[in-house]
This record gives sequence, C-alpha cells and structure tokens, in this order.
Amino acid sequence: MPINLNKFLFIIFVSFTLVACGGENGGASQSAASANGSTASATTAEQEVYEWKMITSWPKNLPALGTSPEYFADIVETMSNGRLKIRVYGANELVGGLEVFDAVSQGVAEIGHTGAYYWQGKIPGTPFFSSIPFGMTSYEQNAWLRFGGGNELWREIYAPFNLIPVRGGNSGTQMFGWFNKEINSLSDLQGLKMRIPSLGGEVFRRAGGVPVTMQVSEVFTALQTGALDATEFVSPYNDLAAGYHTVADYYYYPGWHEPGSTLETLFNKERFEALPEDLQEILLAGAEVMNQALLDELMAKNNEALRTLVEDHGVEMRRLPDDVLIELRRLSDDVVQELAASDEITRRIYESWSSFRNGVMNYNSIAEEALIEARKLPLN
Repeated sequence: MPINLNKFLFIIFVSFTLVACGGENGGASQSAASANGSTASATTAEQEVYEWKMITSWPKNLPALGTSPEYFADIVETMSNGRLKIRVYGANELVGGLEVFDAVSQGVAEIGHTGAYYWQGKIPGTPFFSSIPFGMTSYEQNAWLRFGGGNELWREIYAPFNLIPVRGGNSGTQMFGWFNKEINSLSDLQGLKMRIPSLGGEVFRRAGGVPVTMQVSEVFTALQTGALDATEFVSPYNDLAAGYHTVADYYYYPGWHEPGSTLETLFNKERFEALPEDLQEILLAGAEVMNQALLDELMAKNNEALRTLVEDHGVEMRRLPDDVLIELRRLSDDVVQELAASDEITRRIYESWSSFRNGVMNYNSIAEEALIEARKLPLN
C-alpha cells in the first residue's frame, strides 16, 4: 500500500487550507457555508470521530524519539480536521517498551513507534528494516525502502502478525556509545557488559563482550550501579538528554553498529483497513512527514549537543582504533551472512538489501564521499 504522492499533496493542501482559512468558524468559508444553510463544524460533527492509541518504545519526553510521535499525532489530527485523534503513550505507560509489536498486533493500541530490530526473535529478517552493522546510511536506507523494494518485503513479513509497518524516522549515523573503560585494543572488549541490541550485540559478543538488552528507562541506573560497563544509545542530542555523561567517562565513535537506524511506525492492519480511505492516506502521509522531520531534527541538534557535552561537561571523546573496527567489520560480515541463511524470505530480503547497498556505495564513492573529502582539502 504505497503512498499515492498526488493524494498526499492534495490532502496536505486541503487540510492546511481549511485550517488557515478560518479558525473555529471558518472565516470566509463560514459565510459560504451559511449561505447553503450549514456550517463547517456541523459537517464535521456528522462524520465519525476516531480515537486511537499510539504506544512507543521511548520515554515520552525524550527529544526527537519521544516527541516525534506527539508531532505525528498533531499532524494527523490537523489533516483530518479533527476526525482522527491519537493519544500517545510513552514506554511503560500502557505497555513496556519492548512489548509494542505484540500490543499493536493484538489491538491493545492501534499504532506503535519502535525499532524493527527488537523483533528479530519473532522474524529473523527484521534488522534489515532497522539497521545492519556497517550497512547503509539513513539516506541510503530510506531510498532502499521506498524505491528499492524494501517496503514491499517489510510488509510481507509483518502481514501474518496483523501489522502494517512504515518508516517512522531515522537516527542518522549514531555514536558507538558511553564507556567507563577505555578501548585501546580488542582485549579491552573482553567481558565488557554493554547495552547493545540486535546484530550489533551479536557482533559485540563474538568480539568478546557481553551484550545486554534492556529498556532505555533502565540504562542510566544500570550504568550508575555498575550493572553495565557501557551503553549505546543514539547520538549527542538524545544522549545529552539521557544524562549518560554523568555516569560514564568516555564517548566512543563511530557508530559502526547502527549507521542509519530506521524507526518504524506500526499500524494494526485490521483497524487501519477499517478506516475511510482518506484517513488511511493521512496516517501514511503523517508517518512520512515524521520520518523526515525526526532525521532533520537530529542532524540540526547533534552538533550543538556535542559542543555542550565536550565544552560544558568535559566529556572525553574517543575514536575506536582501526584494528578494532576492522575486526568488528569482519565479524559483522559473518553475522549478516548467517542471518541471511535463516530462511527463504530472509535470504530474499538480504539479496535485495545487499544489491542496493552495493549500488549506492559505488555511486556515493564519486558523490557524497568525494565531496566530503574535497571539503577537507586545505586551502594553503
């Protein structure tokens, strides 16, 4: 069910034109409606109003990740002229952050905002729709999903669970994370307890570390008490808000494990398909707007947050040594190949993803990568 771009633009134009033209009573349109013996509000009152619940895997007030669902809900209510109202619940308010998939599937809530890689235990191929170690950047991943066949495969594997997945944001390239021990060689990873999910966690395990999966809300205390030695999260804007700089000494990069993590918006398929067609299109359009807005917000805010962490809080930045990165990449290739062999559908997903990645890597070597290198050239 791809978004019809013409419908998308028409809905946005009409919705915001209605809002701009009149406040509560409709301004000039009120006069026109009155001439016909009716009002815009009466017309709206005759239409059914839907009240939906949206659950997330994030603390409700967490910048970008936690606030974007509220932005989505506002967009949908505005574009639907109040016919579809969405109440947003943060992690643990209605269900736990790692229970979103099942809760939306079963109709506990109509919408979820989460990450596909959390469900690898149910569906082996889900990490390809979130992030793969040393995989695609946010723009490459978005392109594969929308124009490279990714969306169709994504919906195929979620259909048996009564779910429709769509893009709901992207973190961009992340930081590796917060550590209370320095990483100077592979030996420093041995026995290190780190909150790191999905395939990145498996690669970390093979490198000698101890991966831990836990809800975001539990990580700060785990670092504070020593239950964790390290954690990955997102990037400076979110990490500053989470306060990890107060309980960890070193901030490591690059985020090899999540080079461009797609977030997902989940719709309960049965409830979604029972909606009028225009409301279906509004939900899809709203998710598309949130997808880009979240990525843009993080890009805009990360640099200032990083400056605050370093200059105001004295955070020590560290780059992973090349030999560590090379070994992590080798292990990542092994893990991804093994995942691809899980079953027939995962093999098809991998082949689509891998083919697209190889193509965009080839192009980007003479496009974005070449430009970035050119920007660094000295002028004297």
